[in-house]
Amino acid sequence: MKKFSFLMVCALAVFAASCNGSQKKGQDTGEKVREELVETTILKPVEVMRTIDVSTTVEGYQKMSVAPSVTGRIEHIFVDVGSRVSRGANLVRMDQQQYNTTKLTFANLTLELGRLEALVATGAVSQQTFDQTKLSYEQTKENLRFLEENTFVKAQFPGVISAKNYEDGELYSGQAILELTQINTLKALMPIPETYYPRVKAGMKVDIRSEIYPEAVFPASVEVVYPTIDPATHTFTVKVRIPNGDERLRPGMYVHSSLEMGSSTALLIPYQAVQKLTGANDRYIYLNDGGVAKRVFVQMGQRFDDKIEVISEEVREGVEVVTTGAEKLVNGCRLNISKTY
Repeated sequence: MKKFSFLMVCALAVFAASCNGSQKKGQDTGEKVREELVETTILKPVEVMRTIDVSTTVEGYQKMSVAPSVTGRIEHIFVDVGSRVSRGANLVRMDQQQYNTTKLTFANLTLELGRLEALVATGAVSQQTFDQTKLSYEQTKENLRFLEENTFVKAQFPGVISAKNYEDGELYSGQAILELTQINTLKALMPIPETYYPRVKAGMKVDIRSEIYPEAVFPASVEVVYPTIDPATHTFTVKVRIPNGDERLRPGMYVHSSLEMGSSTALLIPYQAVQKLTGANDRYIYLNDGGVAKRVFVQMGQRFDDKIEVISEEVREGVEVVTTGAEKLVNGCRLNISKTY
């Protein structure tokens, strides 16, 4: 029995040694570290001209929906689509029945108030009667003003009729009768990254370009800097005023806006050195960390031809960035550096 136990112990020891040897052999095979041939660049700050480029759509500086506050029949529309109007021009005349009735009531109250003023001075009528009549006079006067504005609708600014939704004699039901758009002055709303908020001021010059006029630059200026930041996009809005005296630009056109921000320094790398994380919009680069690739996520700044500004706490002057061969790398693989710029 003792002999049998001794033989079993020996067998188990041999088996364990065999398994341990196999495991070490496997570990030795797995310890071979991946190595890739790359080129690197040592980052140095360079001076660049900052420009914010935004594509946007221009709009009429002012727009007016001709939608009277009284319903009823439309007696006459004085304009058509494309008509140019000046400030104060007649646009629409609504049914005048309510206006005329109120006008007669007001004329009667005007006469009545005049008579009561003479009588109250002699004590023939009470002050209370006079005050009640005067109140009715003031209310009717205000109502008449309201009806006049909404029966005879006039243009509030010079512009062009851009839409017409009714014809003479139709019943107005709430949809705007006309759309009036100002086109000799336009506006554009530009979303600007929040990092530029302290530097953007009203009055700054903006260049507007359109693919329809490839050689033309339309000068504009920042009119309003909106005071809040959009938490979803981390941008703020700038309202740009665009003089358009020759009316070559039209509301709805797609344009490219450039806002000059002056010069500053930046860290630039070749655009192809920035990689994109699969299935996401995260961008990253690789640094040479003692001969090993280190993945660092970055924010992309302004692009300058074939180079791009990258922003990260770990990206600073003097670090060595992989600029050629980055697409083959994985985090932690060894670097075989053929050239450093």
